[in-house]
Amino acid sequence: MPNRFAGLLAALLPLAAFAAAADEPRTSARVASPDARVAVEVTTDNEGRASYAVSRDGRPVIAPSRLGMMFTDAPKFERNLAIVDQRTRTHDEHWELPWGERRHMRDHHNELRVTLAEHSGPKRRFDVVFRVFDDGIGFRYDIPAQPGLERLSIAEELTEFAVADAATAWWIPAFEWNREEYLYHRTPVEQVGQAQTPITLRTDGGLHLSIHEAALVDYSGMNLARVDGRRFRAALTPGIGAAKVVVAAPFATPWRTIQIGERAGDLVESQLILNLNAPNALGDVSWVRPMKYVGIWWEMHLDRRSWASGPKHGATTEHAIRHIDFAAANGFGGVLVEGWNVGWDGDWFGNGETFSFTTPYPDFDIEAVTRHARAQGVTLIGHHETSGHAGHYEAQLEDAMALYGRLGVQAVKTGYVADAGQAKVTGDDGRLHYAWHEGQAMVRHHQRVVEAAARHRISVNPHEPVKDTGLRRTWPNLVTREGARGMEYNAWGQPGNPPGHEATLVYTRLLAGPMDFTPGIFGMETRSGTPMSTTLAKQLALYVVIHSPLQMAADLLEHYESRPEAFQFVRDVPVDWEDTRAPAGEVGTFAVIARRARGGDDWYLGGVTDDDARVVAVALDFLDPARRYTAQIYRDGEGAGWRTDPHALIIETREVGAGDTLELAMASGGGQAVRFVAH
Repeated sequence: MPNRFAGLLAALLPLAAFAAAADEPRTSARVASPDARVAVEVTTDNEGRASYAVSRDGRPVIAPSRLGMMFTDAPKFERNLAIVDQRTRTHDEHWELPWGERRHMRDHHNELRVTLAEHSGPKRRFDVVFRVFDDGIGFRYDIPAQPGLERLSIAEELTEFAVADAATAWWIPAFEWNREEYLYHRTPVEQVGQAQTPITLRTDGGLHLSIHEAALVDYSGMNLARVDGRRFRAALTPGIGAAKVVVAAPFATPWRTIQIGERAGDLVESQLILNLNAPNALGDVSWVRPMKYVGIWWEMHLDRRSWASGPKHGATTEHAIRHIDFAAANGFGGVLVEGWNVGWDGDWFGNGETFSFTTPYPDFDIEAVTRHARAQGVTLIGHHETSGHAGHYEAQLEDAMALYGRLGVQAVKTGYVADAGQAKVTGDDGRLHYAWHEGQAMVRHHQRVVEAAARHRISVNPHEPVKDTGLRRTWPNLVTREGARGMEYNAWGQPGNPPGHEATLVYTRLLAGPMDFTPGIFGMETRSGTPMSTTLAKQLALYVVIHSPLQMAADLLEHYESRPEAFQFVRDVPVDWEDTRAPAGEVGTFAVIARRARGGDDWYLGGVTDDDARVVAVALDFLDPARRYTAQIYRDGEGAGWRTDPHALIIETREVGAGDTLELAMASGGGQAVRFVAH
């Protein structure tokens, strides 16, 4: 590892080469990370076009990439620019995450604020702010109010990301009908089309990168469009008019982020996204309650029960009380009940206007159910499916949250099941407009929901959501979300999720934040009869591998009751963590995650693999070296594999310490879960 001064010298060399390559001298500004290994330089060329470049240890990571913005009602901000001011500062702060993957956070970065001004034409001024961390960068446009630019109608950003080295990319397509719910492509970076973020890259030299965004507020979500070679340009999600974003100045865009790590696990351990979000805006959030939950849900996906009323209706008073009693007996905090409210009959998917968020079906006594739950120390997890009709939901939003608040419902799962581009919002003109799920109008809608829920001390778990960009730091009641192919695809079968799906999510979607993946399937049944590509041990491991402060035990209750030994791990495993490590793993192949219980001494470990059985040696150096531990191991048994015997499970114990190595033997589509009980 280079020392601080060698790293600083190395960082200067490629930046000097960039400047020397120009036809004439460039005006430039530069900043490096606190450890001097990551550096950013901003330059303008002889046409007055601004670019930035990123290097690490003296090697280019992002080659010179353009900056700028296009408008629908004004000339673009791209040419005839000069750097007229630059300011730097250092920031080092320790702060505490009220719940999450770790408690103690450190925000240590160096900041460069560059003012770009047009020296001809409208003579507007923009700031571009770069924050450089030891593990990557974030940058955004900060646009001051100025004559002729009081209101911004943004057609597109001209932000580019030119990947310097050949790389493999893991990505899902943008602007397709099924929102974020696609299997990840693994291709050379030159074969990426239009991609959603986060997109994960591994260069041929072994460096790992993730391009994403942070603090998406009152703006459209960013996608990436490959324009040539390894050069990408930001592609904002369309708005409901000609402009993709309409805002008043002064205004700052979301942060564009590039996380950098030598190992795939470095991306998992990065705190960059959260550090780029604003601090907690709610004050006391002790009412936000991470918990495990069961629910009336999986049986609908198996077509045993229905959301709609009638003889198969799942959300009955009796069935809900059965789930509440099970949750209380097993130490779970919540019960999700889907289909309790009027509106599920008929074409709910294509309409959404028939939903009432305060009126239950006659066979669901919401007062009696919530009263029984409170007496058992369990909360009902509410459910608001909207069919993507945000306008209809907003008209009832305050009444719906007030009802839940009165009944002691502490969390709500929202849903926006509609094809991409077919959400419905009420515009400033009072009319209904079709919108994209990650367009500015829907970003604003989700913010209204989170704020309304907070007024009634309710946490929110959106499905078919706007992607996670770390807003849980600012709004801690925004505890988890979906935003990827979840477990329900396995219930449907043909095709379900492939064996390597979860080991891909760890290093792609989950870099954005927690996911309500709904693990814990013991029965392995599918609607089509095709086998799930998982083992029972893997289902246990997912409680550690996939972080969610609202974590479901998704299967039918009778399947848990029939396998109490395996279910013990689900009962034991926490959902809130003091620390998180990623000691081993490769994107799409296997993942090993270790986490320490919040406020406790026990550690938990989960490992999952793809279609290949493998043995992974994991150093236990994350354990406290002053203590010994009993490792309670749940592993794939003899003959286990998703094709052969998904239920084969061995449970065993051994004594271990921080100096030991644990070999994780995982079957095809399998995994291993471990609880380390501190002595």
